[in-house]
Amino acid sequence: MSSHFAIAIDGPAASGKSTLAKELAKKLGLVMVNSGAMYRAVTWKLLEDGVDLTNEDAIETALRAMDVSCGVDGLLSTVSIDGIDPGEALRSEEVNGKVSVVAAVAAVRDRLVGLQRNYLLSSDVVMEGRDIGTVVFPETPYKIYVDADESVRAQRRVAVGEVDSVADRDRDDSRRKTAPLKVADGAAILDTSNHTIESGLEAAIEILRSQGLQISGV
Repeated sequence: MSSHFAIAIDGPAASGKSTLAKELAKKLGLVMVNSGAMYRAVTWKLLEDGVDLTNEDAIETALRAMDVSCGVDGLLSTVSIDGIDPGEALRSEEVNGKVSVVAAVAAVRDRLVGLQRNYLLSSDVVMEGRDIGTVVFPETPYKIYVDADESVRAQRRVAVGEVDSVADRDRDDSRRKTAPLKVADGAAILDTSNHTIESGLEAAIEILRSQGLQISGV
């Protein structure tokens, strides 16, 4: 059994979970793992190779041939496919439009959940995604579900140059058969609609304290 712990940060698109996870990791000196980047990296590779994303068998075959490597640079997670770091391509319109489709494939989730759990073998982590508290680390007592009004989230997407619909992403993520987006048992809900980055961080720290995490000097 690992001696390390995980803080699970889940929530829908543009809820602020990535920003919160980064700030928490920085504040607490933990490794921040962006699980969404892993799904985006696989999606990017499938698109690069022209794989038919309507064919799950084709996706599984391509996935078996991929070398998916996850590591750490400082306190941030990294991901590469066949030795290539996709970089900014992970946020491309093409990847944005297809990542929910790829993430719904059970074989993809099984492969990446295993890689996500491996982080706990060497580090305490803050991990953000859509199934961290429900599937990846269901036993962790430290769980926050980050949410915000749909209109606020839509504005945030536009502000960073992304044009996909948060409503469509919510529907796809919540209705998929494998690891649907939902509030994990024991998770505290943090609505960031009216929070600044700083006040959201403070609220999260208080939640984690209430969940039993020993935090000193913060």
